[in-house]
Amino acid sequence: MFGNNLFVAANFFIEIAVELTVLFIGVTFLVGLIQEYLPDETIKKAMGGRHKARGSILGAGFGALTPFCSCSTIPLLLGMLKAGVPFAAAMTFLFSSPLLNPVVISLFIILMGWRTAALYFAITFVATIVIGLLLDGLGFASQVKPAAVIQKGCCCQQATDTRSRIQRSAKFSLDLFRQLMPYLLLGAGIGAFIHGFVPTEIITRLAGPKNSLAVPVAAIIGIPIYIRAETMIPIGLALIEKGMSVGAVLALIIGGAGASIPELTLLSAIFKKKLLASFVLTVFTIAVVAGYLANLLTL
Repeated sequence: MFGNNLFVAANFFIEIAVELTVLFIGVTFLVGLIQEYLPDETIKKAMGGRHKARGSILGAGFGALTPFCSCSTIPLLLGMLKAGVPFAAAMTFLFSSPLLNPVVISLFIILMGWRTAALYFAITFVATIVIGLLLDGLGFASQVKPAAVIQKGCCCQQATDTRSRIQRSAKFSLDLFRQLMPYLLLGAGIGAFIHGFVPTEIITRLAGPKNSLAVPVAAIIGIPIYIRAETMIPIGLALIEKGMSVGAVLALIIGGAGASIPELTLLSAIFKKKLLASFVLTVFTIAVVAGYLANLLTL
């Protein structure tokens, strides 16, 4: 039994580690190319410039349109911070990308219909904007580690031909990956252990319909589980068939999509503890509110 669990966990670790590595390097390379061809001032202006409210709305909209998992969102976040995008807009994007992306909205439509999906989208869209502006107003921008935003190139004149830009983007991608690789592998390892050694029955028992605290418990359980976008819908349907309430399943998936351990380990290299804790609390709150709302609408 132990050997089989170890085999399952090892396979999961290799699969996730390779997938996250390729995904992270690929997205970071694309971010590097975007920064090569788009000046920082252009990116900053496109995300609202000094207008924090407008930038936050654009950040939420951009996040909602990106079908990325949480770990591929972080390279884009770093690119925004490096370009000088307002902190509120960058944080709004960070929250909305995993919580409002097309996969999550599709899950809501499949499980609960388009009306509930539209209600969740509207509430979460506004909430991410308000939270981003609130964190900015409370001075949480100082909680971003200065060393996290890697600067590309130097102050001297750089070549602007295509080959040079590709080389600089590749170097930017690899430098950032080397900095964050230990966090990525740690998150993949913890996720693999949970996948291989934590029985599904335990999750079902703790977050089943007979437990009045099933929704917050499911949200807490979901946070350490790395749930990939392409597996969200079948996992949700399978758990509902096993007896979990719709609200608990949604809380589980929102928690896993919004604040998985791989993402948190990566963010710990970027954020100080206070901002990291605020991020987790926000995702947890959204997961719980959405879960109870779903249960209320399915009575």
